[in-house]
Amino acid sequence: MGEEKRLCAEEISSIVLTKMREIAEKFLESPIKNAVITVPAYFNDSQRKATKDAGAIAGLNVMRIINEPTAAALAYGLQKRESNVEKRNVFIFDLGGGTFDVSILKLKGDSFEVKATSGDTHLGGEDFDNRMVNYLVKEFKRKHTVDISGNAKALRRLRTASEKAKRTLSFDIEAMIDIDALYQGIDFALSVSRAKFEQLNMDLFEKCLEIVKSCFSDAKMDKSSIDDVVLVGGSSRIPKVQQLLHEFFEGKELCSSINPDEAVAYGAAVQAALL
Repeated sequence: MGEEKRLCAEEISSIVLTKMREIAEKFLESPIKNAVITVPAYFNDSQRKATKDAGAIAGLNVMRIINEPTAAALAYGLQKRESNVEKRNVFIFDLGGGTFDVSILKLKGDSFEVKATSGDTHLGGEDFDNRMVNYLVKEFKRKHTVDISGNAKALRRLRTASEKAKRTLSFDIEAMIDIDALYQGIDFALSVSRAKFEQLNMDLFEKCLEIVKSCFSDAKMDKSSIDDVVLVGGSSRIPKVQQLLHEFFEGKELCSSINPDEAVAYGAAVQAALL
């Protein structure tokens, strides 16, 4: 007890993979030996090897390591789309809980070439939650002249409420924050509009768009050459994010019919079935 244990990245990753394997085996009611594992497109060879090693530690035969944007394109079957052109250019927009990645892929037959990647490893849904929490702390102080910014328990409850409100605001124009006895027995109730949420995070949404532009600059390509825009990651559901992308790509329809939280895993399953 109380013993400190140092783990390398591969070991930590293998613990996660072992748990995922257990969940899958329970669901399928059969043992699992083989796996296809996805990694960010910017992973180098040593990071890919480390991921493969993590799979081996977890007792898996890693059949293939594939790029996350490639998996997302596979999920939508974009490599099979009939088109007048034999090549397709696909833009993958992946805004998750803590990271943001964009990629431009060139599809030709069954081959996927990554033309460019860009992103921010410290930008995602948690940042939008943080903005909301800070706003709620200010509102609580304004209403009750009590500063709760140093109270971990109150902040935790505000964070949970903020994340829930953020999700609600993806399909509703208003969300109710209602917390009993948030601090010193004081109840806290506040209605937050989608417009307010967008205002609190607008600079972050615009930062996403700047990263999108830099990806095109790196690829030396024009946005008009993109055939498909694929949305990945839970935060890609945010209406303002979708609106900004829709406008940037001049009205192009966004591929979002597959659950954005599951698109990469779905694509990995498609790849596994093809092997």
